[in-house]
Amino acid sequence: MKAMVLAAGEGTRLRPFTLQVPKAMLAVSGRPTLEWILLWLRFYGITEIVVNLHHRPQTVLDYFGDGSRWGVRLTYSLEPVLLGTAAGLKRMERCFTEPFVVVYGDVLTDMDLGQFLRFHRSRDDQPHATLSVYRAPNPQECGVVEVTSLDRVTRFVEKPPADQIFSEFANMGVLIFDPPLLACVPSAGFFDLSRDLLPLLLRQGVPVYAQLVDESVYVIDIGTPEKYERVQHEWPTPPATRYLRNQD
Repeated sequence: MKAMVLAAGEGTRLRPFTLQVPKAMLAVSGRPTLEWILLWLRFYGITEIVVNLHHRPQTVLDYFGDGSRWGVRLTYSLEPVLLGTAAGLKRMERCFTEPFVVVYGDVLTDMDLGQFLRFHRSRDDQPHATLSVYRAPNPQECGVVEVTSLDRVTRFVEKPPADQIFSEFANMGVLIFDPPLLACVPSAGFFDLSRDLLPLLLRQGVPVYAQLVDESVYVIDIGTPEKYERVQHEWPTPPATRYLRNQD
């Protein structure tokens, strides 16, 4: 299985920290956020990884190179103009011939990715997508997800107003897609995963499932100064220290 890390964002909410480096290169416990993500993917046996870049891409290229130091093989997608998260996936469609993991480049988690993969494979609908979801304390800052008792997603709204929250479940930023779903993404123009692709799939009746992670799972996106400060005191969690095995 392969993965794509969405790391092209400019990180405007984190300025001035992101003026000289992309958000995914901001250090957490002495390592770039992207490095933690790569170590997590490798721990679960995913070593073929695509990373899209836009803002200050050379910082990532110089640090990670081909990824061999981390036991992975990296393919880069350089976006001179931001394409949007879904269009970024579409651009690298040729790389994916089987279900693949998508990870937002500002998300740190110690979730059991192996269990998540098994959950996706347990669904017979072809093709389908799977979201990891959690009970968010601040759902208005997330993609809010409505889920049936059969784990089927029926509604998805990105960052709705506080008075329009309809569920306690939120998108974690770790997803699995079957490659045929990328046919729904236009071949040109900006197209976002949360605001465009997921709502489109639901309108078309494409099966989208959600796995609710256990409350003990740690998840945070470092997209604001407050969260970036917080994660410095919380990461790595005890489970996340496993990812460092044989690294240093």
